[in-house]
Amino acid sequence: MEPLPDKIRPNRMGTEPIPRLLIMMSLPMIASMVVQALYNVVDSMFVAQLGESALTAVSLSYPAMSLMIAFGVGTGIGVNATLSRNLGAENYERADNIARTALILPLLTSIVFAIGAVFLVPWYFRLQTDDPEIYQLGVTYLGIVSVLGFGSFYQTMCEKLLNSTGKTHLAMYTQMLGAIVNIVLDPILIFGLFGFPALGVAGAAIATVIGQVMAAGLGLYLNIRHNTDINFNMRGFRLKGALVRDIYRVGAPSILMQSTGAFMTFLMNNILIAFTTTATAIFGVYFNLQSFVFMPVFGLNNGMVPIVSFNHGAGKKSRINETVKVAMMLATGIMVTGFLIFQLL
Repeated sequence: MEPLPDKIRPNRMGTEPIPRLLIMMSLPMIASMVVQALYNVVDSMFVAQLGESALTAVSLSYPAMSLMIAFGVGTGIGVNATLSRNLGAENYERADNIARTALILPLLTSIVFAIGAVFLVPWYFRLQTDDPEIYQLGVTYLGIVSVLGFGSFYQTMCEKLLNSTGKTHLAMYTQMLGAIVNIVLDPILIFGLFGFPALGVAGAAIATVIGQVMAAGLGLYLNIRHNTDINFNMRGFRLKGALVRDIYRVGAPSILMQSTGAFMTFLMNNILIAFTTTATAIFGVYFNLQSFVFMPVFGLNNGMVPIVSFNHGAGKKSRINETVKVAMMLATGIMVTGFLIFQLL
């Protein structure tokens, strides 16, 4: 019997039992995000060895970096949901065009943020501190990360494209590669090991960018080579406003929600630095530690979205309701456990 072509094979998101499917799709993303949280903590540990001013400068950068992540993740969620929905409804041509659009949006977003960073990063730090050392270190760190942020946007988009077709184990590889490269390069570039110049906070930023670019490269390779549910051939493709609107109709609420968190952190930093720079630095450390609790929930969300979207497109309402119910129970369990660990330790 001839095997079915890839695009008409039953997709496991529409057939497997929900609890098992949700856990199997979420676990790779949870694992990779825990590694990402570990990287954030290790990064702070290395930067802290440069002095309190360096740690404070990096801590003050987090809200702006969170805003970048909000746009990258929100756009990716829009792509993830619309792509999975069209696959579930067997609208394969439209799904392919959404995927092709997804390869263009990170480039456009990174250009906007790079141009904005050139003009706004100095102003951003002047709003928060009068300390010339913190100002200079912050402008250096955030300037590098934001101007060269295309790797971050492409890494996130490639992960969402893999998630949308249920290939979360491949998305895990991109996250883990970026985090591991960061962890390895941080001490080398910050302190000047193995003959490299000691670059300080600039080294931390460069290590971050290199990790993001390598993760993005792996993500593009895995999508083109192994994501056979989607055709990425760009020949003759033209960007269509209708597809972009569909993506951001879903992604915009996520962008706004996560941007609110970035704005809250910005305000908190401004309140704390009025007392002492140490308070701001410590808040930055807490911000990284609490990500160990939130990252698994984000991983669970990444596993849930394509399942819900696919079954919405396929008209399977009972599977949607079951997915949401199981995901909420698991997320609540993770947050309660995290709360207890923080209180006890």
